[in-house]
Amino acid sequence: MNINNISRCVLYIDPGTGSMLFAILMALLGTAFYSLRLFFSKLRFHLTSGKVEQQNFEPDLVIFSDDKRYWNIFEPICAELNRRGQAVTYLTASKDDPALTANYEHMEAEFLGQGNQVYARLNLLKAKVLLATTPGLDVYQWKRSLGVKSYVHILHAASEVTLYRMFGLDYYDAVMLSGLFQVQDIRALEELRNLPAKDLPVVGIPYMDAMKKRLQEAAALPAQPRTILLAPSWGKNAIFSVYGGRIIEALLATSWKIIVRPHPHSFRNEKEMLDDLMSKYPASEQLEWNRDVDNFEVLRRADLLISDFSGVIFDFALVYDKPVLYTEPDFDLSVYDAWWLKTPLWTNSALPRLGIALTEDKLDRLEEVIEDLLGQARFEAGRDEVRQECWLYPGEAAARSVDFLLEELEKVRQAEEKEAVAKKDKPVRLSIVGRKGKKTSAGK
Repeated sequence: MNINNISRCVLYIDPGTGSMLFAILMALLGTAFYSLRLFFSKLRFHLTSGKVEQQNFEPDLVIFSDDKRYWNIFEPICAELNRRGQAVTYLTASKDDPALTANYEHMEAEFLGQGNQVYARLNLLKAKVLLATTPGLDVYQWKRSLGVKSYVHILHAASEVTLYRMFGLDYYDAVMLSGLFQVQDIRALEELRNLPAKDLPVVGIPYMDAMKKRLQEAAALPAQPRTILLAPSWGKNAIFSVYGGRIIEALLATSWKIIVRPHPHSFRNEKEMLDDLMSKYPASEQLEWNRDVDNFEVLRRADLLISDFSGVIFDFALVYDKPVLYTEPDFDLSVYDAWWLKTPLWTNSALPRLGIALTEDKLDRLEEVIEDLLGQARFEAGRDEVRQECWLYPGEAAARSVDFLLEELEKVRQAEEKEAVAKKDKPVRLSIVGRKGKKTSAGK
């Protein structure tokens, strides 16, 4: 071999192999990082466990809500806890949370404050079991408190668990789910990241059970014109970011009643864009801008929903039994847990069974597309299929959720009792310094 040619050698890796190697590297780094994090978390616990035991009041059960709009998630559970006489402390980050005025004998509700006040309190909280629907525990500002024995997560939509931001559920002890496909995804992530197995009870969806019951008991709606609800999510892939005001213009070109219900985050994170749209398309007899905290009535009034990757699609299709027009969930998965898995998103298989995809070419003939969608009975069977996959145990979710919480509470109590007995019976080792400076041990 000519040694002069060695310096000109180039290593070539084809794009497919390069992508695979990058994925493997990320998986290895992620596993190493979280194994170390788990080790230091356990070490911190053992070094400071005495301080935790000396704390005074420890409520059995705490619910934390980071926003008032999640009261519908927790209310069925609070009602069931109250029915069984189980005390619960409800902590909220919204000063106008409906929980603060709820009349439950066995529930104490408290406003935590705003911003860093919330996390300062949560990070030093004492409780046997804490229930939340907030992802990102021990990843962002919200850290696991040494005073909380068990963290339980409940979903706030009947859809993908892997569409939380990366590592969103990793540090919960249990996650209450609504479908078996969610169990498979979490187990796959645990294996990839070398995480301990969580408890994954499939309990159903309490808020959807309550919504369905409320719908069945509601009085009939008065006669009204055909109504289309536009309820986008927020972010760079949401409907307003993709289509802007063109979709509102296309809807206003019809003779139908149009309701626009932006995502709450849009009013905070996309205020300039939203202000521009509301100025350009002001409320009128045909157009309504909706900001109700409770979306029950606005969903009930609508004949068809237009949305994107928002969980409201499943509420509307599965509870109200109506068709949807949705945008294709084509967005960057790199920041989500789904990036780690090679399996296709369940949502991608569910949406075509619930309605029709909204694409650029359909925008100019939107009225025709909607008329066709409303006239198709085939989506009724599709909605039944999706319900069977993501809404198990309909009508039983609140009871099953409380069953699990009380089981978890009992498990924590038994572990505490066992630990107390072990500490009481453990002999104390004393170090005695002899006359020559040598240490000996003596049992007492």
